[in-house]
Amino acid sequence: MTGIALLITFLCAIILMVTAISRWHIHPFLSMLGTSLLLALVVGIPLDTIPETIGKGFSSIFSSIGLVIILGMLIGLILERTQASVKLANTIMQFIGPRHPQLAMLLVGWIISFSVFCDSGFVIINPIRRSLAKQTHVSSVSLTIALAAGLYISHVLIPPTPGPIAAAGIMGLDNDLLLVIGMGMLVSVPGLVTAHFFARHIGKRVKAKDEQDDMETNSPMASTSLTSPLPSFLASLLPIIVPILLMTFGSLAGVIPMSQSLHRLAIFLGKPFIALTVGFLCSLWQLFTTRQQRQLYDITQQTLSTAGPIIFITAAGSVLGTVIVEAGFVEYIRQHASFLSSIGIVFPFLIAAILKTAQGSSTVAIITTASIMGLYTDESSMMAALGMTTPLQSALMVMSIGAGSLAVSHVNDSYFWVVTNFGGLTPQDGYKTHTLMTLLISVAMLAGILLINLFV
Repeated sequence: MTGIALLITFLCAIILMVTAISRWHIHPFLSMLGTSLLLALVVGIPLDTIPETIGKGFSSIFSSIGLVIILGMLIGLILERTQASVKLANTIMQFIGPRHPQLAMLLVGWIISFSVFCDSGFVIINPIRRSLAKQTHVSSVSLTIALAAGLYISHVLIPPTPGPIAAAGIMGLDNDLLLVIGMGMLVSVPGLVTAHFFARHIGKRVKAKDEQDDMETNSPMASTSLTSPLPSFLASLLPIIVPILLMTFGSLAGVIPMSQSLHRLAIFLGKPFIALTVGFLCSLWQLFTTRQQRQLYDITQQTLSTAGPIIFITAAGSVLGTVIVEAGFVEYIRQHASFLSSIGIVFPFLIAAILKTAQGSSTVAIITTASIMGLYTDESSMMAALGMTTPLQSALMVMSIGAGSLAVSHVNDSYFWVVTNFGGLTPQDGYKTHTLMTLLISVAMLAGILLINLFV
């Protein structure tokens, strides 16, 4: 199959996959795997090669990024259980002070979500948000939106959260996570600035239905924070900062002259798997200092239970990407690259935005879009067809996917309900605040990506 028929078949496959997830409530793993198999049959891939194609796409994830996802989530859960995330939030609050409450909430959310899911992060920090609203007499809604935005921005842009780290692996940046982290921090800036001003603006126009309710007292995370001893700030920070420093050390190995033995050590420690392993070892100290070392088994079990679906969804997305390449769709795109080159960086943004809006999960939107784009080092991939063939360009594409996966969060997104329920907002007010916020910061970050792309 070639030409327009191939393009129409691809679009139908995407529509079928989105419909299966959002309307028929079929699990994303089965939806993507089933769509991949059906697409392979329809486009005419030889029957005897289809099992090999599917197996190749599926296994590639387990050999590259699977362990990194598990370690990142394990560190995050330990930070959550030991209340290290609360310690970090309290310290940031003290540093910024009560004169800039929206900024404080924004930065607290942004930093906490490096290692904690945005849903969990909102529940953890919500008691602090409520307390700050009472102390400063600032609009509860403005603090709700600032916190939600900060959490969401780093959730979709900065590893080791599952979406960005999976996209980096799928697109060939599993050994360049430091580049993705740095690019994520840079692209976050326009989103954070937009969120800050929007939160201050919307807080004057929308009020929570009952800002005096102490909803956080029903939260197990809030209740444990009152009785469990908090770790020190340094112990709370080490699991996050040490992997970043080690990956920086590994990146410098190719730039700064050093002895052969030191060069080998730097390369070894700079590998994401090793760096995150060291970060995990640092996080173990928190379990001992908070006398929760016996919970390690349960924490590990919960991590594997949570990480499993994400890894398998990532693998199914990789299968879809492999089938798309084998079907010849990428070759068709390459033949029309003169048109697509003008919108190259926007292309994955639009796909991710459509997937996010249709089925609700940012992580699924990121993984699926990254799978469609493929490896930047593969000449047969969509990345090559769009002319994105360097690590820096690939990192920008990861950012474009992440920005698109924000637009827009509404009733089919669990995070929408976390923000509205804990923020004391009605669904209608949620559309005016949270949903509009995700659209605005998504567009702002895309503008920043386009600006950066001019200089790449």
